Amino acid sequence: MEDFEEYIRATEPSRRERAENWRAAIGLQAVDQLRTSDYLRETAKRNIEGEITIEQAQQLVRTYYERKTERTPEDDETEEADRVAANISRILGEPSFTFSVVGITSLHRRIFDGVFKFAGQIRNYDITKKEWVLRGDTVLYVGADDLRRALEYDLQQEKEFSYQDLSMTDTINHLAKFIAGLWQIHPFGEGNTRTTAVFAIKYLRSMGFNVNNDLFAQESWYFRNALVRANYRNRITNIEPDPIFLQAFFRNLLLGENHPLRNRYMLINPPEEWQEAINQLRKEITGQVTGQVPTVLAPSTKLISRLIIALGAEEKSVKQIMESLELKGRDNFLESYLNPAMAEGFVTMTHPESPRHPKQKYKLTVKGLAAYNSVLES
Repeated sequence: MEDFEEYIRATEPSRRERAENWRAAIGLQAVDQLRTSDYLRETAKRNIEGEITIEQAQQLVRTYYERKTERTPEDDETEEADRVAANISRILGEPSFTFSVVGITSLHRRIFDGVFKFAGQIRNYDITKKEWVLRGDTVLYVGADDLRRALEYDLQQEKEFSYQDLSMTDTINHLAKFIAGLWQIHPFGEGNTRTTAVFAIKYLRSMGFNVNNDLFAQESWYFRNALVRANYRNRITNIEPDPIFLQAFFRNLLLGENHPLRNRYMLINPPEEWQEAINQLRKEITGQVTGQVPTVLAPSTKLISRLIIALGAEEKSVKQIMESLELKGRDNFLESYLNPAMAEGFVTMTHPESPRHPKQKYKLTVKGLAAYNSVLES
């Protein structure tokens, strides 16, 4: 990354912008432990200096590998890193952005064009991934049959969300939650994190944030692990999703703060000697010093869990749900159970366009069904 430092410090805006885009594009390859070639970096410099266009840079990279007569297993990984980095650099340099399912699948297709045959295709199989920070366990990803609906739901919820009058802390916390939820859907078999990162950069820019790409370039592996921890739950070991690591990332990104971003701190059940530093980070982000973790289900985890179990795979009216829970106070039910569950995206109306519909019922969202299944399995 030091190759581009002179351009990052340059006063000429377009050259600096191209350098920042290349640095982020190259840095994001570390998400999958890939390294770009010297040829790619030299080609990037030619583009930064204005000698060639980004389209010409992409073509040069493609031609470089097509003409290679001798290849090693390492060449395949380097080719992926080089092609993807060039593709991402081009995308980051474009002002356009489409906030939709079509937009995010198109983004994946463009990022992995010439790399994956399934580029731009939503996966049709279920997945698990062993994670180092989870000591070999996996996050519970959305099932293949529900992927498109889950994407549509999360994107629509975000479209309808209003950031008006929110503090920057609340804004960042919401953004972290949205990006974490989008990543957890994991619509693509491979390349999900790189796609999520590019989507996040483009989305933040579309909202008016002046996003410096350096953090994605330098801390892409941290970003991925933070997404993992923001989505991991294990009821047996009493571990809940922990968003503070992702919130720290976004606070550094958007507020210029300097919270330590240490991958080892995200390891579940960390050694005692790391606990003081983790508690300090938690205090800086949330004001809490205890080991209590703000969760996706907070603050009424048990109550929402009861509601999720009561609904299951059915559609029920308020009266039917209250009967299942053996509750009598409607106001208390709405305030403590239903409204928090809907606010957290676990429950939705059958007639969302008409909240007072005479036949209004409630059902679990894709996210709610995933939580329901996790409860059954625990």
